[in-house]
Amino acid sequence: MPSKTLNSSWLRELRKPYSWPQPHAINRASISSKSLQRPVKTLLIGNARDSALIPLPASSCRFGELHQKLTPFSGLNSQARRPSSRLAKAILPRPGTAAETYVAYGMTQKLFEACSSQADYRIPQVSQQGAEVPKTEAGEDIGVGEGWWYEDLGLLPTFSTWSQVTFLHMYILTVRLRALPSHESLQTYSRHLIDHFSHNAEHRMDVLHGLASRGIRNKFLKDLFIQWRGVLAAYDEGLVKGDAVLGAAIWRNLWKASHTDPEGQDIDWAKIARVVAYMRRVLSEISNVSEADLIFTLGRGSNGKRGIFGYSEVDKKMVDSNR
Repeated sequence: MPSKTLNSSWLRELRKPYSWPQPHAINRASISSKSLQRPVKTLLIGNARDSALIPLPASSCRFGELHQKLTPFSGLNSQARRPSSRLAKAILPRPGTAAETYVAYGMTQKLFEACSSQADYRIPQVSQQGAEVPKTEAGEDIGVGEGWWYEDLGLLPTFSTWSQVTFLHMYILTVRLRALPSHESLQTYSRHLIDHFSHNAEHRMDVLHGLASRGIRNKFLKDLFIQWRGVLAAYDEGLVKGDAVLGAAIWRNLWKASHTDPEGQDIDWAKIARVVAYMRRVLSEISNVSEADLIFTLGRGSNGKRGIFGYSEVDKKMVDSNR
């Protein structure tokens, strides 16, 4: 049986209300099909052969008829599995049961919140009637964001950037969840994680981007789901084949395969190397955290201590030392 301390502290975290982003007025053009699909085409062409699809129950899927999911990449599943996990022993004695589904839904909501907050953004023009929102050449609305993704790496605070940075952190979690003791548990947690992304993305489209049509939102959600499949295949390939391949995948997704930055200057490849170092470090640190403790260690703690997700000088020093 689990300890009272573990259960009480864990349940307190799950009861905290989820913080939805505040409504902002954004033009529909901020999420164009062209901007959403651009990095995906490159990913799928080179990695479609690594994909294997398994149908999932339609009960909790938020992507219309696309009730499918990637199986774990074989190269990452070759490592020995642990016979059991702290989460399975403490909370989920029988993987695949209804109880696991409820617990997984609440836990993955907190995990997704940590992923989503890494590159969140706002649009201050919402409070200024008639104010014009700046846009990219592709028609995406440019907001205001904080954190190293925007301030250090120079990425633009747009819906596209938010979704790709969120996908990157969801991928890191997915790699960790592949160590769960049963395949059924991995499917349950992975499905709920992408469900939370779907809910949040649709909320942004409706409230922030003014997409009132459910049909249009579903179209964009399907595009995002295709991007998620590409992210899984491309980052898996990068982890197996090396930093150069991983960096190329990051460049295609976060920088949209552009050779120039938003300022029109040649892209600084050291910034991409920093994201590669960041992913390697976070994957290493998260592998030492038990499943039950993930929600306590990913984000910044109440004492101000840096969580696993977040900027670290170690990543920058590692890149600088190898230049």
